[in-house]
Amino acid sequence: MSRWPKPAEGSWTEHYSQLGTAPMSYDDSTSPEFYELEREAIFKRAWLNVGRIEQVPRTGSYFTKEINAAKTSIIIVRGSDGEVRAFHNICRHRGNKLVWNDFPNEETSGTCRQFTCKYHGWRYGLDGALSFVQQEEEFFDLDKDAYGLVSVHCDVWAGFIFVNLAKQPEQSLTDFLGPMVTALDGYPFGNLTERFSYRAEIKANWKLYMDAFQEFYHAPILHGRQSPAKFSAAAAQAGFEAPHYQLDGPHRLVSTSGVVTWELDSDMRKPMEDITRSGLFGPWDVPDLGVAEMPPGLNPAKCDPWGLDSFQLWPNFTILVWSSGWYVTYQYWPTSHNTHIFEGNAYFVPARTARERVAHEMAAVTFKEYALQDSNTLEATQSMLESGVVSAFPLNDQEILLRHLHHVAAQWVDDYRNDKAEELTR
Repeated sequence: MSRWPKPAEGSWTEHYSQLGTAPMSYDDSTSPEFYELEREAIFKRAWLNVGRIEQVPRTGSYFTKEINAAKTSIIIVRGSDGEVRAFHNICRHRGNKLVWNDFPNEETSGTCRQFTCKYHGWRYGLDGALSFVQQEEEFFDLDKDAYGLVSVHCDVWAGFIFVNLAKQPEQSLTDFLGPMVTALDGYPFGNLTERFSYRAEIKANWKLYMDAFQEFYHAPILHGRQSPAKFSAAAAQAGFEAPHYQLDGPHRLVSTSGVVTWELDSDMRKPMEDITRSGLFGPWDVPDLGVAEMPPGLNPAKCDPWGLDSFQLWPNFTILVWSSGWYVTYQYWPTSHNTHIFEGNAYFVPARTARERVAHEMAAVTFKEYALQDSNTLEATQSMLESGVVSAFPLNDQEILLRHLHHVAAQWVDDYRNDKAEELTR
C-alpha cells in the first residue's frame, strides 16, 4: 500500500478520501468466507510479530508459536552463530509436529542442542539441518541434505522478532514497517525486560478487538467505574479527543496527551493508587531508561504533558508506549471468523525494590482489568453484528483508525483475488 499523506488542519477523516465518511459495514467481521480469504491474503503474506529476542537469550533457546490463521506452527530458535531463525514445526519424515510437550496444540519453550522427533527419532540441528535418521540404511537413496526443516523468513527489528510465511516476501521487514514505525528506532525496548503476560480466548473477530484500542471515544463510558466517581463524572462530561492520528501504509498511530495521576486531587485518585504509587497510567516513579533522548517517532503531536503513543502495526500487533517509562504490546491471533486469541504483555525496567515491583504489578493488573472490560463488550458486539439486523454503522472522526484497518483488510483481500485471477489467465 502506498504511504498516506499527512492531513491538513481540520477533520482527520475527510483528508483521506480513500476512507470516505459514510456509514461502514462490518461484514468483514461476520463472514466465514471473508475470513478464509484473510487467512491467505493477510496471514500468509504479511510480516507477523511472534515475540522478542529476550525469549531466546542464548544458543539453543527456542519457543514455538501457533499461527492458527495460517494453519501452522513454527519454531523460533537462536543458533550457535547467534542468529535467530524460524522453521515450520514439522518433521520431514512423516509430518509429526516436531516440538511439543504434553499437548500438541500448546506452545512451549526451552533450551536444547538439537530437535528430536517424538515419533521416529529423526534429529535436526539448531540450523534446521537433518543430522540423524534412525535406521538410515532402511531408506532408499536418502539425501539428508534435502530433508532439513522448512525455513520461515525471519527478521528482527528493535528486538521484536517477525516472521513471514510467504515463499518470498514482497517487502523486507524494514520496508514493510515504514518510516512511522521505524522512527521508534532508539527506544530502549531491550532495557524493559520485566514482563507480565496475559492470554485470553475471545469470542469476537480479531479486527473488532483491534478497533477497541484504536479510539478513546469509549473510555469515559465503558471504563468509567474503573476510576473514582468524581474523575469519571468529569471525564464523561468532557469526553475525550486525541490530538494526533497518523496513517502510514497499512499501519496506524494514535497519540495523546496525558494525565499526571499523582498531581490530581486525592479525591480523584483511588486509595490503592496512593498506596502503590501506580495505576492505569503506570508507576508514578518514572525509571531511568538508560538513553539520553527519546527517538523522534514518539509524541509526534508534541503534547505537553504527553501520555502515550499507540502504534497499530498491520496486521495484528500493537505497541503502546507510555510516557511514564513502560510499554505494552497486544496481539490478536484469529482462530475463526468470530473467535481469536488475545495476548497482552506489559514491560518494565526490572524492579530493584519491593515497592517498585508492587508498582509494576498494580499497573499490569489495572491494565488487565481494562482489557477484560473491552473483551466482554466485544463478544456482545459480535453476537449482534451476526444478527444482520443493521448493515452499516456511522463512525465519528475519532474512529478514523477503525476505518483504515477495515479498508486495509479489504484492500489486501482484493489484491490477493486479483493476483489469483492473473495466475489463472497466464
